[in-house]
Amino acid sequence: MASGKVLRQLIRAGTEGDLAGFRLASQSIIDEERQKQHHLLANDLERLLYGDRMTTPAQSRKFHTVSNLPANKDSGLDLLETRPVIREEKDLVLSDTSKSLLDEILLEHNRADVLRSYGMQPAQKLLFCGPPGCGKTLAAEVVANALAMPLVLVRLDSVISSFLGETAANLRKVFDFISQQPVVALFDEFDALTKDRGDSADHGELKRSVNAVLQMMDSYRGDSILIATTNYESLLDKAVWRRFDEVIQFELPTLDQIKRLLALKLSGVRRNFEPEDGQIASQFKGMSHADIERVLRRAIKEMILSSREFLERKHIDAALAREYRHKK
Repeated sequence: MASGKVLRQLIRAGTEGDLAGFRLASQSIIDEERQKQHHLLANDLERLLYGDRMTTPAQSRKFHTVSNLPANKDSGLDLLETRPVIREEKDLVLSDTSKSLLDEILLEHNRADVLRSYGMQPAQKLLFCGPPGCGKTLAAEVVANALAMPLVLVRLDSVISSFLGETAANLRKVFDFISQQPVVALFDEFDALTKDRGDSADHGELKRSVNAVLQMMDSYRGDSILIATTNYESLLDKAVWRRFDEVIQFELPTLDQIKRLLALKLSGVRRNFEPEDGQIASQFKGMSHADIERVLRRAIKEMILSSREFLERKHIDAALAREYRHKK
């Protein structure tokens, strides 16, 4: 509960039409709630207070195209690959904790000018951890979309080389590029670049790449956002963790999240059941977001090919049975 002093300031400013005073008192309440770890409430209050101002900076920027992608000297293959940015925040179903952290990161970038006026920077180096298919890559696309920035994927097949010093040279080209052009740079399967240097199974060139990544992350000063993802956080070198500003954990969806995911993916599909049906949702328990989406695609295809007007439970059951057969 906000202090009496702040509440009096808030009401006085509102009744007197003092907009600046109203915002100052409101921001004090938001800061107080965030200190209490009430992040979801604080995020909602910020949206109410700033409204369109929270998204104006990103929306006012047009997506710019990236050009002159760096290439591997020997193979000629590009070290980066541009990815389409289509999906939005509404397409992402996460736990309240993960969603709150992602919202805070977007807020920091939408109000980066305010942070910089206090000598601070928005979070730029992010690590997304968790099982495969739980929304890590999708979240990177959402970040790029929300901030109107191009999304580029670091191509590990082109970056990693067995030749002495070549991996580090390729990484230098990547970091030079993202330092010059503001993008969301996605380092997918980051553990391939930064495995624990104590692992005797890896050859010397990969161990040198860990040192190179650490040095380049330390010296990075560009405007791009670096997002690393891994399904195997236990494999990461211990020194890597402190190079990140924020770490977000992605997990298998809960029953409630499965219901929300079913409602989202079936929103435009005519059906004879409700996604909120607990019996249907429970059939997807233990599946990742990607698994669920794949099953639904199969069910919808079956509905279309069998000339049915409505998606029925039998379509879901058949698609689930096929999924389980493939995993045996």
